[in-house]
Amino acid sequence: MILQNSPINSRIPKFYELTIKERQDLLRKLSNLNEEDIKILNNFGNLSMELGDQLSENVIGAYTLPFSIATNFRVNSKDYLIPMVTEESSVVAAASYGAKLARKHGGFTCELVQNLICGQIQILPAKKEDLVKKILTHKNSLLDKLNSSHPTLVSLGGGAKDLTLRKIATSRGYMYILELEVDVMDAMGANIVNTMVENLGEQLQSMIQSRVLAKIVSNLTTHRLSQCRAIFDKEELGGKEIVDNILDISAFGEVDPFRAATHNKGIMNGITALALATGNDTRAIEAAAHAYASMEGKYKPLSKYYEDNQGNLVGKISIPLAMGIVGGSTSIHPLSKIAIKILGITSASELIQIAGAVGLGQNLAALRALANEGIQQAHMQLHRRKFST
Repeated sequence: MILQNSPINSRIPKFYELTIKERQDLLRKLSNLNEEDIKILNNFGNLSMELGDQLSENVIGAYTLPFSIATNFRVNSKDYLIPMVTEESSVVAAASYGAKLARKHGGFTCELVQNLICGQIQILPAKKEDLVKKILTHKNSLLDKLNSSHPTLVSLGGGAKDLTLRKIATSRGYMYILELEVDVMDAMGANIVNTMVENLGEQLQSMIQSRVLAKIVSNLTTHRLSQCRAIFDKEELGGKEIVDNILDISAFGEVDPFRAATHNKGIMNGITALALATGNDTRAIEAAAHAYASMEGKYKPLSKYYEDNQGNLVGKISIPLAMGIVGGSTSIHPLSKIAIKILGITSASELIQIAGAVGLGQNLAALRALANEGIQQAHMQLHRRKFST
């Protein structure tokens, strides 16, 4: 359908150069905003107007979401309060409930996370096999040159660690993909890696005859995995029937991508809320999670469940999470800094482990509801409470 005679012309040259007030005045005319609308737009909440304008482009106001705390989490024998930013009350309640069910058997156990992420450089066309030898022959000097531009990162134990090169077949012919492995320490890492691969691409262009094209971080951070496990007591879950029901629902998701998508959405409910609270890139996290779920050639659940010898339910999750506690919004947004304080964490690895636990707890609570009273009944109880005033 083509809209005719639209009253708005969206072609506004240099809109970004206007002040927030000038943008609001223009929108007042274009969109018939009234004084009350402008008053709401001018309420920047915990952001200053100046900081809001700094954080994004073409800013006209600030969109506020509730900042909540999920309780009951115990991860690697340490208790945490989990900051969450979400408009959905059932997300916070479910995470807290899932964590409560895990406490009887010690809470969540998570493996130490490496802070390695990958940057990719596309080289095409792949004309000669000696291209591989030429690049890898100079690997150490290339890595040293990259690290010389990041002395602080290197002094902390991070920096460029390795180079590998793959030949792939595409609809446009064969090409090489050079992959740079970087330890980004406590940063999310995208900016660091993008800078490195762009610099490396310039060096390669002078070394080889082939064309160097795309130079960018990969959001599929398979070396930065959160791997967590928890035992959920059969009696607290509601008995053997509930355990069996959860196992049957999980088996459904293992073979059916339509169910697996909703299964994984439940996991991301908690992780995304934590990522928003801590100022992390939710788009990168979501992209990595769903790509990882498809790596075996079929979209599958990110968590798995089985019954132990005592009849309790054991849950495991493995999910790539590029999260940081320094840089970007994490270091700028006032609530993100408060969220890090509430968590009491000192490293990105710790945050990633916690996030995996949150995803597993969130998922278990959803499966428990689905296996018993049903998602909608549990969800609508909270929904009615929210809107009963």
